[in-house]
Amino acid sequence: MRDELIALARQGDEAAWSALVDRYSGLLWSIARSYNLNEADTADLAQTVWLRLVERLAGLRDDAAVGGWLAVTARHEAARLRRPCGGRLPDLAATGPGPDTICLERERFGQVAVAIRGMPERCRRVLRFLALAPVTYAEIAAALDIPIGSVGPTRTRCLAGLRRLIEAA
Repeated sequence: MRDELIALARQGDEAAWSALVDRYSGLLWSIARSYNLNEADTADLAQTVWLRLVERLAGLRDDAAVGGWLAVTARHEAARLRRPCGGRLPDLAATGPGPDTICLERERFGQVAVAIRGMPERCRRVLRFLALAPVTYAEIAAALDIPIGSVGPTRTRCLAGLRRLIEAA
């Protein structure tokens, strides 16, 4: 009976295809579920396996072994889907920093925050302005009520003081 279904499916018989799908869909779904695939991935797996059968049906050597062929193909597809990124190598640059980098950055940020709190008020204000969105020296000078020519040297002194405090910590 299976051999007849395969022969009819090769000829494009829709009833034969429906019978094959009815007979083997449960097998494909159970294999996918044994790999802990979710419902969407399980449906994708089943479609991919049926597509592979359509593509390779003419070259199938043993029509009676179609069930085994479907099972092996389903297992390969399930394993591929279980790999990170669907079997593709992840783009490490797109995944962002790792936990160790994040921890170090947070620790460093904490050190900077503590050091800034230990600085004179004027330096804290200058550094706050510099850390904000692009602010011109003229805007900083106006906000701090200092000459524009003093902003650069004040900035340099404050950053040097911040650096010393961080290194001492």
